[in-house]
Amino acid sequence: MSKTSPLKSPAAGAALAFALAAVLSGCSRGQGSGQDATAGAAQPPLRVASQKGTTKSLMLASHALDGAPYRVEWSEFPSAQTLLEALGAGAVDLGAAGDAPFLFAYANDPKLKVVQIYRSGSEGRSVALVVPDASPIKTVADLKGRKIATGKGSIGHYLVLRLLDRAHLKPSDVQIVFLAPGDAKAALASGAVDAWSTWGSFIGLETLHGHGRVVVDGHGLLNSYGFYASNDAAIGAKRPQLTDFLRRLADAERWELTHPQARSVALAKETGLPQDVARDTVDKLRPNPVEITPDIVAEERATLKRYVDAGVIPVAPPTDGAFDTSFNATIHH
Repeated sequence: MSKTSPLKSPAAGAALAFALAAVLSGCSRGQGSGQDATAGAAQPPLRVASQKGTTKSLMLASHALDGAPYRVEWSEFPSAQTLLEALGAGAVDLGAAGDAPFLFAYANDPKLKVVQIYRSGSEGRSVALVVPDASPIKTVADLKGRKIATGKGSIGHYLVLRLLDRAHLKPSDVQIVFLAPGDAKAALASGAVDAWSTWGSFIGLETLHGHGRVVVDGHGLLNSYGFYASNDAAIGAKRPQLTDFLRRLADAERWELTHPQARSVALAKETGLPQDVARDTVDKLRPNPVEITPDIVAEERATLKRYVDAGVIPVAPPTDGAFDTSFNATIHH
């Protein structure tokens, strides 16, 4: 186990309260969705969680929701942890998360289900370990005895475990400090931590508009899968909406592959990110929808085992129940 630190994350109950508060404060009922004002009269709304504006901006930019026969209610979250807390609590119906944070959450909440998968074309480069420009840290070996900030169970946390393993270091050789992204960024800037393992737009904000540099990214270490997850209740009650939305989502992801500039403009507009950071985020993502297959499930079983081996979770639950293949057809035209 990694050493503990006074800069640790809130208790699980507080995290759940934050997640639910984010739903209430961040919800926009179909605003700017391109949907007809009368959409949703016959079907209950689909409550979709968007992490840092990614899913919402994609669907808006691609016009994928035009003509949808239901209303989409959007909620914004700063990280996969809070999004998955809300999904497990039934506050939202669908949301995107990396494979590692999903599995970490699933180990405590078997109601969560993966309903669609995409493979990132960046092959792990959308997750990275960053340090201040002036830091003496040049390699993973230099991390020994240092403080590393990341979110517990996040894709950043998983990257740290993989990096340490490759460098023949143990989690106890470093001090992992569990912080939310905003707090981690502040801790790195103040010198309270030595490194930050982070993802997505946080990398570009630190390296393009901050005073940080990448020591190493997840290329060759991560599975490069992103998950769209739902829960048992939503799958049972809103299968028609989920099926339709996932079909539109797969089309939108294919659109993104050929329209990166339009996609990055939409992301910047939705989130307030600088345009160069938005483009960097889009270039590192490049999602391509793929079917849930036995081979992917086996890969994810290995990911879950690494969490167990590192002492992050006590026991790995069976992964077969985490994947709902009944939505596989949604990725096809």
